[in-house]
Amino acid sequence: MAEIVTTDVVVIGSGLAGLRASIEAARRSEGKLDIAVLTKVHAMRSHSVAYAGGTGAALYHDEGDSYDLHAYDTIKGAAWLADQDAVELFVRLAPQEIYQLEHWGMPWARRPDGRIAQRKFGGHSFPRACFAADKTGLYAMQTLYDTALKYDNIKFYHEFYVTSLIIENGEFRGVTAIELKTGDFYVFKAKAGVLATGGAGRLYPFTTYSHSSTADGMAMAYRAGLSLKDMEFFQFHPTGLVPSGILISEAARGEGGYLINNKGERFMKNYAPERMELAPRDVVSKAEMTEILEGRGFKGPGGLDYVLLDLRHLGEDKIDERLPHIRELAIRFAGVDPVEEPMPVRPVAHYSMGGVHTNIYGATPAKGLWAAGEVACVSLHGANRLGTNSSSDCLVYGMLTGRQAADYAMKVGLRDVPMDKVSEEEKRIFDRILRGSTGENPYHIRREMQDTMGKYVYVFRDEKGLKEAISKLKELRQRFGEGHVADKDREYNINLIHVLELDAMLEIAYVVARAALNRTETRGAHTRLDYPKRDDENWLKHTMIARGADGEPQFSYIPVVITKWPPTERKY
Repeated sequence: MAEIVTTDVVVIGSGLAGLRASIEAARRSEGKLDIAVLTKVHAMRSHSVAYAGGTGAALYHDEGDSYDLHAYDTIKGAAWLADQDAVELFVRLAPQEIYQLEHWGMPWARRPDGRIAQRKFGGHSFPRACFAADKTGLYAMQTLYDTALKYDNIKFYHEFYVTSLIIENGEFRGVTAIELKTGDFYVFKAKAGVLATGGAGRLYPFTTYSHSSTADGMAMAYRAGLSLKDMEFFQFHPTGLVPSGILISEAARGEGGYLINNKGERFMKNYAPERMELAPRDVVSKAEMTEILEGRGFKGPGGLDYVLLDLRHLGEDKIDERLPHIRELAIRFAGVDPVEEPMPVRPVAHYSMGGVHTNIYGATPAKGLWAAGEVACVSLHGANRLGTNSSSDCLVYGMLTGRQAADYAMKVGLRDVPMDKVSEEEKRIFDRILRGSTGENPYHIRREMQDTMGKYVYVFRDEKGLKEAISKLKELRQRFGEGHVADKDREYNINLIHVLELDAMLEIAYVVARAALNRTETRGAHTRLDYPKRDDENWLKHTMIARGADGEPQFSYIPVVITKWPPTERKY
């Protein structure tokens, strides 16, 4: 029987967006509301600690930057698929979040005059990446977590794995969760919720994501009747360290790093002659793969062929001051000291532009439920996100959703949770999955799923490969069955959690592949070799995906919001 916890606001996820939402809800309610933060890891192990390079905001209008310039860079980078009203709201709020973080103790790097320093990043026409060496995410998370602990009305539930959203009559009622330590099943009844579970990068074998980024929130929302949006758009960052996939931050190129092929050429001059290595990520990733496929790369382990990222000309002093973590990672995980030799890199799965459909303020169609950060699709990033915009997105939308959730929770009463839905979820997990355990070895299935996505739904795609992927993912779903769990204990059953995560990933991988097959054009991070041109006449629209009664995705389309920047040719 499920244990019931009653709260006012439940925040699902404890990365940048989740922490910022919980703090804002606590501040907004002035201690009147109870806020529960559920996280399947300890909060400080959330994937947000891994972002390195910077957080984008237009701070220095006196030096030539502006909100409109940041907005235009974002919209152009997004290949005109971003909703421009959302972008305009975002760029105006981002600087406030930079200063708010500073007031809470964030150690931003400084200029000689004491003002916050900013570095260059790809696709931006002005240096607007605020940073703290190359450990920006770690410092931002420490700042937010420390701030959250100061509020008595925020309670953390570390290592609670949320399994479902409870939505009844179009209203959010709460969530179900498993406490990892005991294996006990919980219901969190709440007036309002913020979904902040992050991305889906573990769909891929070569990825920058931590092992906890397994599409849980996207799958929960999709199964609860909410639509996903633009799931075909997955970003591949140009500089994943070979062979681990660990991110070599864009800060390395922002500080002046070069990309070179096996002829020693800075090949970006052939693809983006103005911006070179600081073109947007989709442009640079496609250039790298072209070099590799045309034989100008280097042979890598397990088919992970690569190009080189060269920092040697920056000198040891600058590398140690601005990029110390990158140097440490390269030495530890590739056996390469970037002071002395270039690093092996190739495109790596890094960010989902798609996610749970929301309005421009982060509200889902379910009354009382908001979504923030990578799990959400506002749409702010369109077909390709610019570097530094994701952490700003988490802060801005964490703030907006936390504020609205608190306002809503202070106005409404607590509604009943439909216990039939709770009972069905409990049976699904403990009777059908844990004790039933049908299907094949989940670890073999997970590897096959990742290999399928890495082979057919990577930087370059075509109809034949995508159909192959869809067929394979259907087969893997059948072989998965209800999910095979070998460990029958309830306490700390990580095997069970892995199976529940795989259940979510198989659902979302299939959606990504189906959406990619449908979009017969090339736009941003979605590159169809069989449809190499951008097609604004037929495809300047968002993909909406609802889960049908048979479990198959149902597709529809909605227009992109254009305010003052009509689509033009995208050149760098």
